[in-house]
Amino acid sequence: MWNLKGRSNKGFSWLVRSFSVSRRAPIDMAAKDSELRVFIVSGEVSGDTIGSRLMASLKGISPFPIRFAGVGGPMMSKQGLKPLFPMEDIAVMGIWELLPHLNKFRMRLKETIEAAFLFQPHVVLTIDSKGFSFRFLKQLRARYSQQGLVSPVHHHFVAPSFWAWKGGEARLKGLTEFVDHVFCILPYEEEVCRSNGLAATFVGHPILEDVLELNLEKNTPQSEWKVKGNSEDFRSKNGIAPGATVISLLPGSRLQEVTRMLSIFSNTVELLKHSFSELTTIIHVAPNQHVKDYISRTTYNWPVSVKLIPGGSPHLKYDALSASRVALCTSGTVAVEMQLARLPCVVAYRAHFLTEWFICWKAKIPFISIPNILLDSAIIPEALLQACTPAKLASLLMKLTLDEGLREKQIVAAEKVLSLLSPPQKIIENRMPQDLRWKSPDYTPSMIGASTILYYAKPR
Repeated sequence: MWNLKGRSNKGFSWLVRSFSVSRRAPIDMAAKDSELRVFIVSGEVSGDTIGSRLMASLKGISPFPIRFAGVGGPMMSKQGLKPLFPMEDIAVMGIWELLPHLNKFRMRLKETIEAAFLFQPHVVLTIDSKGFSFRFLKQLRARYSQQGLVSPVHHHFVAPSFWAWKGGEARLKGLTEFVDHVFCILPYEEEVCRSNGLAATFVGHPILEDVLELNLEKNTPQSEWKVKGNSEDFRSKNGIAPGATVISLLPGSRLQEVTRMLSIFSNTVELLKHSFSELTTIIHVAPNQHVKDYISRTTYNWPVSVKLIPGGSPHLKYDALSASRVALCTSGTVAVEMQLARLPCVVAYRAHFLTEWFICWKAKIPFISIPNILLDSAIIPEALLQACTPAKLASLLMKLTLDEGLREKQIVAAEKVLSLLSPPQKIIENRMPQDLRWKSPDYTPSMIGASTILYYAKPR
């Protein structure tokens, strides 16, 4: 277990040194008439947001015209990507859950490798989705090697969770064969990656960029990682009575997890409905067409009043969270979003029984949500695997709804969690390349990522 208590947040203290250990030469800033070709791959909704922000940052600071190709979702499409195929085709999580989709997965992998090779990129960037991403990077590098060609630079955004598994750290050494640089979103990952020969940079957690995006017109200090939505406006527009208890439900972004978790959430709400005079649930629907269709069908006979909130609008999401008393989340990035919203939550997780057996066998940490992992404490109640039952979830939600002490404990802890996920401003300013500082006063994770990518790249 990685315990951060008593550790200093070194942030970008090794950014310059991480440049120096790269296999590639720095970008040739004299080649102003060249184009920079970036092949980018994301297979998840959260990765689509990360990818779109990285693309925007690259376009904002690059001295070269940039051309993108690869796989992504609607957010990346807005930045100029024409996806090879729907991102949902590779949005599969788990081990045995992949088996029914194996043929399609292999076909899409082969298609992606071929497209990347023909595109002749200077930079290849994969975002999370390590099952697909690492196979793609490994096979693409092998393809270049077979042809006797120099491979483009391979970056991967979101380090694999080596700290969560027995023997996980040892596997980092194998990544050096096909990954040149890793962008880390947790504060202790950079040091461990580097000690295992893998160049890495801690850029901060991407979800922190929600604050900068949503607080542009507010007088909120950048150092205060908090998003306050408009609760009254949301309740008014959605016909929610002032005295109603509102629970936000976040069942996930992949169809396989939504189909598994939403039935559990429905039965949980069924158990809760008689405990409140008026109960409304808000279901946050990921921008995935398969998920949208499934939730629309499933909630036709929902046990209580329900509002469906489409994904893709941070303003609407945080307005809905501000109107909620508590949230029930499938494990993932959303636990950090609840920290930004200062909304107390319960984290739930179920998987295929063989995947759950593997987790019990290999996992070496007791928690699954990032806030609990960072603080090494069960600040957020978790109901995992066989313990994830409607009765258990209903009990946890009732306590968190009514007990002000429990609620305050989560709200207070959120500030510490978010400070750990954010590199110190002074270190960022000292390590950001001098010629790029004037272009970005915020030094967001995507801006630091983009500047690192440009440093490694060299247009041909």
